[in-house]
Amino acid sequence: MLNVTGDLPGDSWGIFTFLCAALCNLPALPALNCSEELGAGQSIQQTYDLTRYLEHQLRTLAGTYLNYLGPPFNEPDFNPPRLARAERVPSATVDLDLWRGLTDNARLAANYRAYSRLLCYLRVLDGQVGTAELRHRLAHFCASLQGLVLSIGGVMSSLGYPLPAGPAGPPAGPPGAPPAPNDFLKKMDDFWLLKELQTWLWRSAKDFNRLKKKVPPAVVTLRLEARGF
Repeated sequence: MLNVTGDLPGDSWGIFTFLCAALCNLPALPALNCSEELGAGQSIQQTYDLTRYLEHQLRTLAGTYLNYLGPPFNEPDFNPPRLARAERVPSATVDLDLWRGLTDNARLAANYRAYSRLLCYLRVLDGQVGTAELRHRLAHFCASLQGLVLSIGGVMSSLGYPLPAGPAGPPAGPPGAPPAPNDFLKKMDDFWLLKELQTWLWRSAKDFNRLKKKVPPAVVTLRLEARGF
């Protein structure tokens, strides 16, 4: 207890001095350090989450873009046959059993190549649309899709798989192809690009959902770092 002058009484001062001395001579307590080892499991989970996000994002973008193209492309029952011109767009139309029979490495490599190529075509669309709002949405989606390409590359690296032959990132420019001879066929190209992209994202989400069940999640380790002993 302090007296009115702010000085400690004799007994209290002795106790205070003893406690200070005891605390100063205590050994340093071990420090608890929590660190997370970022492994393949977390990389796969992040890629899966990004794929689902892109699925949601594409639904909004596709609706806006098809309205921009106008009828018949924005009609719900419009389902034209795939033209020979559309074959240059990576197709996700593969027998499901055949696709599942591929190795994880082969499926990841196919996803990496497909999204790298699809990204090129989307960037071309971004430079052709006539409205600022649609250009903004396309640019945002392209940025997210590029993130997916890089994320798939990260999954492959974490699993010890080499990246597909060619540039490590998306191609710098669009694949060479003759321009559409008329406006309708140009719109048909855009329609199939969005349709294939939608199918790729749907299948990729299933791929990464299965893959994350095969790979254990990231391990959290606790380390005791003793200091002062």
